[in-house]
Amino acid sequence: MHEPASETRLVQPGLAAHWHAFALPGKARTHYEHKVVDGRAALHARADRSASMWRQHVRLEPQHLSRVHFSWKVPRLIDAADLSDRDADDTPVRIVLAFEGDRQRLSMRNRMMFDLAESLTGEAPPYATLMYVWDPKAEVGSVIRAPRSDRVRGVVVESGPQRLGRWLHYERDVLADFRRAYGEEPGALVGVAVMTDSDNTSSETEAFYGGIELEGATRLRLL
Repeated sequence: MHEPASETRLVQPGLAAHWHAFALPGKARTHYEHKVVDGRAALHARADRSASMWRQHVRLEPQHLSRVHFSWKVPRLIDAADLSDRDADDTPVRIVLAFEGDRQRLSMRNRMMFDLAESLTGEAPPYATLMYVWDPKAEVGSVIRAPRSDRVRGVVVESGPQRLGRWLHYERDVLADFRRAYGEEPGALVGVAVMTDSDNTSSETEAFYGGIELEGATRLRLL
């Protein structure tokens, strides 16, 4: 974990203003609001039996992407949560990276699931989704396959309650994490999101997100 660099150059001017809410079918929406917390700009996420994302479209080819920097502050965990259990798949914080890929490589089951998701949301899911998550029990560094789709996989970067209530900063090698999670090379990065959810555990939770920066040929500050 490292403090993110203070100097940033935008790859696409004005991109930071293009965040928007993305609702999930049949789910109440998590509330996202920009605030100043501990003297710094942050995105406050508050979930009440809800699940939705705060998202931005990007496009970075893998040769232009190397690392991601992000920070968050979590006041408390969801005691009943377990990211490997479809009935308890909640967490106060997720950094979500969406990747393009060859859909012909998907299994028939996944193609059917993608078709269903597209009919419900109006857009096709990304070929592969890589998340950075905080799980109550899973070992740091472990990879969790989402119980509803093996095209969504989470890298556990924080576990247990020991570091709650403070700002934590992370630097991750995106390409290495993708290869470890999926066993293949990533396509273009086409979306970045944060997600705070508590729908499966019928609970309430909150978290604060700091900056998100993508590093490659240059730096792109997103949040």
